[in-house]
Amino acid sequence: MSQYPRWKMLLVAVVTSLSLLYAVPNLFGEDPAVQISALRGGAINEVTQKDAEKALTLAKITPAGVERSDVVILMRFAASEDQLRGQEEIKQRLGDNYSVALNTAPRTPDWLRAIGANPMRKGLDLRGGVHFLMEMREADVRKQQQDRFFEDVRSALRDKLVRDARVIRDPAGVLIEAKTEAARDAASFAISSLVSDLTVTSETRDGLYFLRAIATEAVIKAKIQQALETNLTTLRNRINSLGVAEPIIQQQGINRVVVQLPGIQDSAQAKKQLATNATLEYRAVDESADLSAAQEGRVPPDSRLYMTRATDNEPARAVVLKKRVIAAGDQLIDAVSQPDPQSGSAAVSVTLDATGAQRMLEFTRDSVGKGMAVVFIEDRPTTQIVDGKSVQTTKRVEEVISVATIRGVFSNRFQTTGLDSQAEAAELAQSLRAGSLAAPMTIVEERTVGPSLGKENIDRGFRAVLFGFLFVMIFMCIYYRLFGLIGALAQLANVVVLLAILSLIDVTLTLPGIAGIVLTVGMAIDANVLIYERIREELRNGMSPLAAINAGFDKAFATIADSNLTNLISGIVLFSFGTGPIKGFAIVLCIGILTSMFTSIMGTRTLIALVYSGKQRIKSLLI
Repeated sequence: MSQYPRWKMLLVAVVTSLSLLYAVPNLFGEDPAVQISALRGGAINEVTQKDAEKALTLAKITPAGVERSDVVILMRFAASEDQLRGQEEIKQRLGDNYSVALNTAPRTPDWLRAIGANPMRKGLDLRGGVHFLMEMREADVRKQQQDRFFEDVRSALRDKLVRDARVIRDPAGVLIEAKTEAARDAASFAISSLVSDLTVTSETRDGLYFLRAIATEAVIKAKIQQALETNLTTLRNRINSLGVAEPIIQQQGINRVVVQLPGIQDSAQAKKQLATNATLEYRAVDESADLSAAQEGRVPPDSRLYMTRATDNEPARAVVLKKRVIAAGDQLIDAVSQPDPQSGSAAVSVTLDATGAQRMLEFTRDSVGKGMAVVFIEDRPTTQIVDGKSVQTTKRVEEVISVATIRGVFSNRFQTTGLDSQAEAAELAQSLRAGSLAAPMTIVEERTVGPSLGKENIDRGFRAVLFGFLFVMIFMCIYYRLFGLIGALAQLANVVVLLAILSLIDVTLTLPGIAGIVLTVGMAIDANVLIYERIREELRNGMSPLAAINAGFDKAFATIADSNLTNLISGIVLFSFGTGPIKGFAIVLCIGILTSMFTSIMGTRTLIALVYSGKQRIKSLLI
């Protein structure tokens, strides 16, 4: 047996030891917990923690543990009842500036987490997760389209130099009032050539000439569907940025979306990331506006009054900005949070697409020495109590985070400053990269989902793995004696290595995944059967025990590789064309095939080499 390379034996020992280390966290279990995250206007600090602890003390609830970082506070509880009561008490105490969400916290020791050894996440059908029902209000989309058409018509008349016409908001669309018939015709030509999706009709009354530009109901319905499809894509991007495996994102009805996040570790961050609609708009400062008059309500028709963000060093102040947007969040290609190299303050480095870059270039080229402001816009979900019932609403926050003088010409790359902290800059950059929602979406239902197939089915899945493994071990030990025991130990190592890899790559385990493990246990022993039968055949042919072992492994390898390669191709096809649980099954199957080849061939041969290493001459084999 000394012929078997020492480095292979060492490799098996190292892989098995590391796998055991990274598979152990799955045995510790989880605690019910409440996670507190700050929204805009809130902060995570010692004061926040004391307020939350005081709320629990008044409710006579004792947390099992409290952990605080720069961005979240995690409170563990001994029972789910305390967790649910604690969430309500903390939410009432902290108010709308904080997100207080149900969560689970693994009991894995800190030293294991420090080396990246974390438990495997379980899917909705095993340990539950978070279920959101999100709604896009049709009225919001209609208003957005009315505002867009109004601004498009004004821009079209301005570009075509139509002076004797006035644009008026109308519930049915946009109304253009012209002083002369020539002005009305010019306005009609400008709208039809520059603005799409509008039907223009003319009328005359009281000596004035009117145009009515309206969007048909079919156009509005198409815009609503387009907005929902855009939101679906944006939600998928945001969930991908959270690293959630096997999410379920489905349209429900005309304007609702179901989002299920199996095995989510940070439900508070998921809620914040999904519901928040944050973006930026770059607008020119109206240098000619009278600020005092604007604060009294006399704002120029093409401008709007905004308030800057209050800071520790400077209170909020009024500023008048042009309504026309230079560039907006939907024109961003990339956004990266990084400190401002000059001041060291939090900032977001922005890259615009070709359209946004061209508009920014044209503006800065003509506006050197003038002011440009950055407007932060966020649609924040809030809950209000109306007639004793909780009603989900959306609160729009618009504030100027930066007003700067343009010192030079730039186009697609520049930096946005004026943010409160580096954490806020990172959140804004992530939101901008994921994309803005085409229309605000409100979470109308949020619940923590228990095992969908029930605890009994979960126990059955566990017993299927256990009994399947035990039956294989018993069969191998009876039929192949000592070599059968060695094969069973190799399969135990296979399960450990498989669980360790699944934990390391952060796979979400579902019932189909457990089926993949059961199938792997059954298939993996085939390699040992092929090897052992080949060894028996060589022994019957009169070959010496040592030579029979070597020949059995060498001659069976081609057959083992061929059969496992076929199964691996099947698993890859399942992963490529499957969705949701099918992908989970395919991942477990493919990884299980690779680990079983390693343990069945190298692991088994290493154990055989160790068993017979002290014997100078082998007379017979217990096979």
